[in-house]
Amino acid sequence: MSIKFLAEDDRPREKFLLKGKTSLSDSELLAIILGSGNNEDSAVELARKILASVGNNWQNLSKLSIKDLMKFKGIGEAKAISVAATLEIGRRKASQEMPEKTSISSARDSYNVFSQHLSDLRTEEFWAIFLNQKNQIVYKTQISKGGISGTLVDVRVLFRIALEHFATSIIVAHNHPSGSLKPSLEDIQITKNIKKAGEILNITLLDHLIIGDNSFLSFAEEGLL
Repeated sequence: MSIKFLAEDDRPREKFLLKGKTSLSDSELLAIILGSGNNEDSAVELARKILASVGNNWQNLSKLSIKDLMKFKGIGEAKAISVAATLEIGRRKASQEMPEKTSISSARDSYNVFSQHLSDLRTEEFWAIFLNQKNQIVYKTQISKGGISGTLVDVRVLFRIALEHFATSIIVAHNHPSGSLKPSLEDIQITKNIKKAGEILNITLLDHLIIGDNSFLSFAEEGLL
């Protein structure tokens, strides 16, 4: 359904879904928080009036009290609190520092990340960490889980996740419940498949680790990539 055929109060939400949050104007964002307008104004029109009263400035809007917000027709206590709470979330977000991303500079760094998930398991699991251009971890996840002797890995799933997180490189790892660090023929083949697919997408496979009993093998360090 085209956005223009929707009720005006629903249009900002539909626009958010179809075009993303950055496509919305300030009044449309505020309208989503309000949810609805009044007998005279749609949620968007009411939002425009509220923003205009504070010079279209979010900082000024955050200074309004609950009683100030309730002076606008159609704004009851619940809506006023929703607006104030949302603005408070924004204030707290701005005051917080971004958590520092973990950087990977060696196979040992990779092992320290993977060992939290792959140590002392009775079945085999395959994990991946996704990195940006600074070799900082932007995401990590389990890719597959199998039995005692192996697990299947869908390379398409691996690189779909990499693309979703704008990763420029990946490091993969799996455990051997037996404790052996010797790579199997299947381990070597899946590594080749991942590396080949990554070359097509310009996403580099930096390493593949096998996790054993308090130890690991690095394909990169062993010259197996």
